[in-house]
Amino acid sequence: MSRIGKKPIPLPKGVQVSPVAAGHVEVKGPKGSLSVPVPAGIRFENNNGTLELKRENDSMAALHGLTRALTNNAVVGVSTGWTRELDIVGIGYRADVKGRVVYFTLGYSHAIEFLLPDGVDCKIDKQTHLVLTGHDRQMLGQVAANMRALRPPDPYKNKGVRYTGETLRKKVGKAGAAGKGGK
Repeated sequence: MSRIGKKPIPLPKGVQVSPVAAGHVEVKGPKGSLSVPVPAGIRFENNNGTLELKRENDSMAALHGLTRALTNNAVVGVSTGWTRELDIVGIGYRADVKGRVVYFTLGYSHAIEFLLPDGVDCKIDKQTHLVLTGHDRQMLGQVAANMRALRPPDPYKNKGVRYTGETLRKKVGKAGAAGKGGK
């Protein structure tokens, strides 16, 4: 039995889970609604405010835990939401948000405009700390990864856009050839 698949999902107040069509479940809450794919052979049981997933046979074992995790992420997203934080490190590197567009200054010859998709909001503290919030965990993580890819952290100078709390291994530079005079 899947350890993750057999854990019940607590349903907070205001969250409703209902089947929409074959292969999908709609999760609605105060922050929005999400559709979760459900493979054939897995069914939901609602027991006193908790949601339990049951599978028909052991051939569905691999998808049992996955479906439970995706459904739990949707329930948490529509009830409390998800956050992802980024830090910008480097002299002159900064970001600014105007409406749905985030403007990055990352040492290139031009400013980079990043359009936020619907469902993701950005708040910037001190021009170098970004807080992304949203109800869809997958989309939020993809937006954060796309922002990080604008200027990934440099292993030699540790400059760039990184996740808050991300540990980087700084590499040592080339030694010896700079001060020898060429011989």
